[in-house]
Amino acid sequence: MILRSILKYATFPLALSISLASVWISISWGSPEWVAATIGTVVGLFMIAAAERLNPYREDWLRSHGDLPTDLLHALVNAIVPESTRLFGHAIFIGLGATLIGTLGFSLWPDTLHPVLQLALALVVAEFFAYWIHRATHEIAFFWPWHATHHSPPRLYCLNAARFHPVDLMATHLAHTGTLLVLGCPAEVLALHASFTAVHGFLQHANVDLRLGPLNWVFSMAELHRWHHSLVIEEANNNFGANLILWDIVFGTRFLPDGNEGPTAIGISELPNYPESYLEHLRAPFDWERLQSIAGPEEHEPLPLDTPTSKIHP
Repeated sequence: MILRSILKYATFPLALSISLASVWISISWGSPEWVAATIGTVVGLFMIAAAERLNPYREDWLRSHGDLPTDLLHALVNAIVPESTRLFGHAIFIGLGATLIGTLGFSLWPDTLHPVLQLALALVVAEFFAYWIHRATHEIAFFWPWHATHHSPPRLYCLNAARFHPVDLMATHLAHTGTLLVLGCPAEVLALHASFTAVHGFLQHANVDLRLGPLNWVFSMAELHRWHHSLVIEEANNNFGANLILWDIVFGTRFLPDGNEGPTAIGISELPNYPESYLEHLRAPFDWERLQSIAGPEEHEPLPLDTPTSKIHP
């Protein structure tokens, strides 16, 4: 009981601080930044997976619902997505940044600040663009099929953070990283930001009984994010922040009811039978009407992509 009480408040700061320390130590020992970010992410993931067993939010979410093999495959494939964009897309953003510096005559990024302050700035700036991309995937019907896979699982646990269609994940990653590259953010800060985003995502979806108190006005953590996965559309179309809740506060989409522990059911109300097959997840955006016909209730008729999102989403 004492351990669970401690973990309720300590899991979040410990997992993030230890993972970020691992990144910084790895860089100081000469590791490439992407290796350091990977090390920090793995350290954080193992800590969160252990916390799920020691202090679960819901006992029934501890067992696999047939989703574990698919989520593991999502995690393995999507671990490659940032690296593929680094090899083929980052040069474009770096070139744009160099052009911007040449035009202005100075860099927009304050690289003389302490790395912790640079990380805080990176979170605020990158989150703005990621917020609007995430919100668009919910509010613009054409984009919803690419994002629906993320809302399909029957439970929340840490690996749900990796359940994304690769195209959806790439768009979010480019919004985060591309923005920072154009502004001239240093490689070591990018590594810290990448690990922070990954570990925060695992915590955000973790089946851990977490309490952040006033920090729920800073971070988009599990207490807020569970509502984003609610079956009730009016509850789910909120809390779009990946790391911070700042832009949800600014644009009026922060949602955390007083005295309510979280939604009683999660998923996609219109698609209760969304398939667990990884290949079906990849195929979904390209064959959306067929998927609706097999994933919806028996009386469900496929909805065209121009249907208002208030009727299709989550």
